[in-house]
Amino acid sequence: MTTVGQQPDRTSVATAEHTTVPGQRPPGQLRRVTGTITRRVRPFDAAVAALFLLAAHLLYVNLWSDLAHGYLTDSGGDQNQAEWFMAIAAENIAHLHNPFFTTVQGFPDGVNLMANTVMLGLTVPLTPITLAFGPTVTYALVLTWGLAGTGIAWYWVLGRWAVRSRPAAAVGAALAAFAPPMISHGNAHPNFTALFMIPLIVDRALCLCRGDRVVRDAVLLGLFTAYQIFIGEEVLLIAAVGMLLFAAAYALADPGRAREAARPLRKGLPIALAMVLPLVAGPLYVQFLGPGSYTDVPHGYGVVVNSPLSFLQFAGRSLAGNEAIADRFAVNRLEQNAFYGWPLAGLALVIAVRLWHRALVKALVCTAIGGAVLSMGPRIQVPGTHIVLPGPWRLILDLPLFGSVIESRFGMVCAPVLGVLVALAVDRITASSEPRLKAAGLVAVAAALLPIVPTPYPVNVRPAVPDFIADGTWRRYVDEGQTVVPVPLAHSYTTESQHWQSATRMAFTMPGGYFMAPNGPAHVGNYNPEPRPTYRLLGTVYTSGKVPEIGPRQRAEAEADLSYWKAGVVVLAPGFNAPPLYQTLRQLLGRDGTLIGGAWVWDVNDGTSATRRPGA
Repeated sequence: MTTVGQQPDRTSVATAEHTTVPGQRPPGQLRRVTGTITRRVRPFDAAVAALFLLAAHLLYVNLWSDLAHGYLTDSGGDQNQAEWFMAIAAENIAHLHNPFFTTVQGFPDGVNLMANTVMLGLTVPLTPITLAFGPTVTYALVLTWGLAGTGIAWYWVLGRWAVRSRPAAAVGAALAAFAPPMISHGNAHPNFTALFMIPLIVDRALCLCRGDRVVRDAVLLGLFTAYQIFIGEEVLLIAAVGMLLFAAAYALADPGRAREAARPLRKGLPIALAMVLPLVAGPLYVQFLGPGSYTDVPHGYGVVVNSPLSFLQFAGRSLAGNEAIADRFAVNRLEQNAFYGWPLAGLALVIAVRLWHRALVKALVCTAIGGAVLSMGPRIQVPGTHIVLPGPWRLILDLPLFGSVIESRFGMVCAPVLGVLVALAVDRITASSEPRLKAAGLVAVAAALLPIVPTPYPVNVRPAVPDFIADGTWRRYVDEGQTVVPVPLAHSYTTESQHWQSATRMAFTMPGGYFMAPNGPAHVGNYNPEPRPTYRLLGTVYTSGKVPEIGPRQRAEAEADLSYWKAGVVVLAPGFNAPPLYQTLRQLLGRDGTLIGGAWVWDVNDGTSATRRPGA
């Protein structure tokens, strides 16, 4: 009797009893098992789901314990950004505003929300929670339940398609959902942790290959894909590449079954596409052609890539990890997109060699290698040498959409692949009748997984919103149609003013911001809006701590920028490099600020700088 994924003897029905792969219906006993799984949830299934939820909550226990003041330490400005997206989505729904565009931030040009990670598929349904409890609660929910939901979804799919043992499915799902790259993005990228739709898309694609109910499966595949677009498009693109790699490798490993799967795919994929297009055509038009749309987002040629050695390292948040070492192999702690550790890499190699006769394993290994090599970028330096090899990424770099993807993120393709391989190994080990062999195998698996067990996220205290903003005093200085100009203006390196907006339910409008926006005549994507002179000047002061020379040109530019922004008041809160910022503003605006409600305030309500006011 063969196990799942093993190539059966086509002359023997008994040999194929437990085989469920693309192109073949799940026969006999396995059909009964999977039917039971889908009909009702067994106690073990409920226990696995509860365990995943508990594990996710333990990871975020420090955030949950102080939602009013907690800020994930390694999130940079991304927590404020993510909460802002959740808040603006809720306010747009509550006030029946355009859910795809807003001028509340980035005034007057605005923000193309479809071209940013607003996650409408989650933020819109969670609007009541956001409005009732605030965006930080929604943010914590999406991060926590996103990780847990991803694990539950992979558990269901592995139990349905890959293994008979529920414990094996649970172990594989835990690895897929809580792998080091997932934990890295869990610092502040909810669109890369809430991946529960990806396993369901994989499931429907496999059902479509089977050919039982082509129309139903194609319709569901289309609906699931459309929904994933409203959760995270980059994730969908990476998953699609992984699925294509798997399909190509499987076709080479077992051409006969690939031909069988091709027939229902030819019929079903057009149906799925017909389901997707009407649901996403309008929003995607806004994203790519509407106001605030942009072209590619250059990250530098071969800059944000994985080193081959990074796959053998431990992530900073792993049990065996060292942050100082991990920092040398990643651009920041949000992009540790490899870091599976050498024990797991070694275990995967042993599993691949031992089970290489299975077409499924061959396809999985090729998928992992393909994703890993793509993540190394267009130039791959051989460790320990000066040899640089051309990477396959250069072949797809100029294709539509790929120019905006961070290539190192393709290393995440390895997470579910490793999860399936480990699940297959545990399934085989637990089926062994040799106690010693079983014990040795389980110890080996535990030894490979224990070092990458994630540790709880650290949390800092978030700076408080100044009373001038929090209690609404700013309203005395801002007329209808005017803006609050926070200093420093929101940027990728400072996002406190975004939190001011989120905390006050978007009560005021402001220029600047941390969001994807077009820059320059070519409309190239950037992480900030087109920088006007004063925006750039104040940003330089914030990062350098030095007061620049201010002359007539800088004052004239400030006057023009404040007029362009329709400024009513300029606000500087205490914080990093506030003294040099104050001195710069004092020279730009021609007078001292007034300390009101814990912030320095300059009234520019007439739309011009104080340098133009009589007696200034």
